[in-house]
Amino acid sequence: MAVSPASAYAGRRGDARDDRRGAVPGGGTQSTHDALVEGLDQELRALVRAEGVDPQRDADVVRRLAEGVVHRHDDRSLTGVVAPLADPGAMVGELLARVSGFGPLQPLLEDPTVEEIWINDPSRVFVARRGRHELTNLVLTRAQVDELVERMLKSSGRRIDLSRPFVDAMLPEGHRLHVVLEGISRGFSAVNIRKFVLRAARLSDLVELGSLTPQAAAFLEGSVRAGLNILVTGGTQAGKTTMLNCLAAAVPGGERVISAEEVYELRFPHPDHVALQTRQSGLEGTGEIRLRDLVKESLRMRPSRIIVGEVRAEECLDLVLALNAGLPGMCTLHANSAREALVKMCLLPLLAGENISDRFVVPTVATSVDLVVHLGLDPRGHRQVQEIVAVPGRVEGGVIESEPVFVRRDGELRRAHGSPPRPERFERVGLDLRLLLGEAC
Repeated sequence: MAVSPASAYAGRRGDARDDRRGAVPGGGTQSTHDALVEGLDQELRALVRAEGVDPQRDADVVRRLAEGVVHRHDDRSLTGVVAPLADPGAMVGELLARVSGFGPLQPLLEDPTVEEIWINDPSRVFVARRGRHELTNLVLTRAQVDELVERMLKSSGRRIDLSRPFVDAMLPEGHRLHVVLEGISRGFSAVNIRKFVLRAARLSDLVELGSLTPQAAAFLEGSVRAGLNILVTGGTQAGKTTMLNCLAAAVPGGERVISAEEVYELRFPHPDHVALQTRQSGLEGTGEIRLRDLVKESLRMRPSRIIVGEVRAEECLDLVLALNAGLPGMCTLHANSAREALVKMCLLPLLAGENISDRFVVPTVATSVDLVVHLGLDPRGHRQVQEIVAVPGRVEGGVIESEPVFVRRDGELRRAHGSPPRPERFERVGLDLRLLLGEAC
């Protein structure tokens, strides 16, 4: 990817020439402000290079240097040699965004209400807030987008080029970056940044947010402690990773947890947790580590519990075999309902090879998955659990039977007639399943 140095901050949508002539807060014109920022930016970059500082790893050092640059400029402005700054504190923040952060996107990354950012082309930058899409007034240049992508990928150690025009990477704050290179994406490179916004760390937090009822949360926590295999499903942005994090937080501390993901997204408190991540192939086309490889390797690491961030392809076979061998686990899957998730769970293993038959896969999935937790968005964009379905392990006519344990009716998650399989596991850990389901006298 050709990368040019970043230019000044983009103005608001409209005629760029009018923007540059317009006034800025504190007096002066936009062009004067841009020239001032550019000069301070160059001075700060020279100091960063002179001290051998990594701008992204040593952000505190960069802040100290930026404060010194702004302070010296303020002192010079008293003599009339340079223009005064309207807001020195804001200038320090702007310099940090340019040198140590991600430039014009930094305010959006720091905005707690923004859940996702995507760039369709440099003049069309969108965000998602509370599940709704918004077109921002931010206008970038092609050079800025190229520089931002390269800076983001530098922090992740991943690459993108003509031979590999897609990339998934993690930013320093835990945000997930996805880029589609120009040529595959028409006109411009398409950039998506899904922010890691930790609004819920435990199932009780989901209750407070209205995603779960206290009874359903207690049942799910008990199911995790009992070692049931749980499949979390839903559409994009339905909250699958958040739910998986909350479920993983309920794993007993005495167990050893191994997680496998394409990009590190799972973050849950546990004293014995090893996180694994896939890897791209190198320039020579070798060294790739697939999710399927991680699932296989995790079985050699003495796990008590295995968690797969998301299954999309043939790695589903290895996960199902591990779960069927008595190793408790959890994963996420894109699906429109719990029923469709079970169907998809039976189809994905067939991608592993021609010798894999549905006559083997369907009954294996039926005895490997115990619960399906399906999530969705309500009309206001709020994430909610739509249904919790039990899989008793029976197959009739090639179809896996299921029983609803909780279903959402009239906007409320209510107890249904179903019960989870393996009740003896609840007894083993000292839990009363009837009490969890509200059936005890």
